[in-house]
Amino acid sequence: MAGSSQARDRGPLIRLFIHSKPHQQFVNAKPCTISQEEGSEPSKMASTLEETMVSYEELSDLEQEFDDVETEIIRQQYTLSKPLYAKRVELLSKIPNFWALVLEQAPMDIDEYIQPSDSALLLLSLKSISVSRFELDEDEKKGDPRSVAIRFEFAENEHFEDSVLEKKFWWRQSKDGFQGLVSEPVEIRWKKGKDLTDGLLGLVKAVYDEQLAKPKQETKDKKAKVDLTEKQKALKEKIDKTGMGGVSFFAWFGYIGEYVSAEESRIATAEDKEERRKRKAGEEVAKKDDEDEEMEDADDDDDEDEDDLDIFPMGDAVAMAIADDLWPGALKYFIQAQEQDGMSELDFETDDDDEEDEEEDNADRPQKKHKGGCAHGCKH
Repeated sequence: MAGSSQARDRGPLIRLFIHSKPHQQFVNAKPCTISQEEGSEPSKMASTLEETMVSYEELSDLEQEFDDVETEIIRQQYTLSKPLYAKRVELLSKIPNFWALVLEQAPMDIDEYIQPSDSALLLLSLKSISVSRFELDEDEKKGDPRSVAIRFEFAENEHFEDSVLEKKFWWRQSKDGFQGLVSEPVEIRWKKGKDLTDGLLGLVKAVYDEQLAKPKQETKDKKAKVDLTEKQKALKEKIDKTGMGGVSFFAWFGYIGEYVSAEESRIATAEDKEERRKRKAGEEVAKKDDEDEEMEDADDDDDEDEDDLDIFPMGDAVAMAIADDLWPGALKYFIQAQEQDGMSELDFETDDDDEEDEEEDNADRPQKKHKGGCAHGCKH
């Protein structure tokens, strides 16, 4: 295309060189081999870009500033919309099966994890779903608005004794740079023979309690593999036999994610803010030594082992889909469910009309004569 050709001919091409180490300069703009007359505008632009040096840290800090703005928007939005959600709860309580119908229209990143047995339980017993930013409820100014609590309320059912299942997700930051949602297993009091997770939830809860009682031990050999405990072996064996495709949605209540304590997150966040402050002020920031990098690599290996023991690896993504999509968009999904039911009824009525028309047509047609019978079909 001519337009594309013209766009390619404007000025020199820029080549970006990305280095592997964060402390190195990663954008190094250089002009292409197309010759430019010295003193021309393209040549000046290329010269300026060639002298530009941008570090990973600068871009990372800018990205973090964007994240800070988005986090503040969530904080303000939660405060402003809270009365509206309270009003919505009051209205929705008057609509039978509202949340069950909403879940029927749930987006794919939620629906794909709901098994037929889960769907039957949710359709018959789910009374309500609610989402809260519980850290803001505790401290509006200091609480992290990205932490969420998702609450399910159930009518009496044949599967478990609980009337309320609530799962909390804390936004945490670890010393090795992880940022995201972490949680802890929620125990469900299953009735005998009715455990939809087939024991997975109970096993992951036992492993989690064991992990809390005996935190990770640092070894001299950072690359040494840590042997699984008996409970971890039992959980891994169960996961391997089950397969992720057959896991119940209720296994989501067993999601853990990274093991990051509130204290570790507090320290890591404070250190990160201090480093950003120093860079902004032009002060020197201490670089990590090789031993620190080896420890982070060892932690990454441990994280991979922990992923093998996660019964619902996408638990944080499902939580975000519920909190950021299903919960605020509940009215939209309910209307979709109503429209779909309306279309189904229309199709049903159309099918009935077609059958009636066909019967009328058959009645109007002259009947075939039978041997030994008259035109009316009577036998003599």
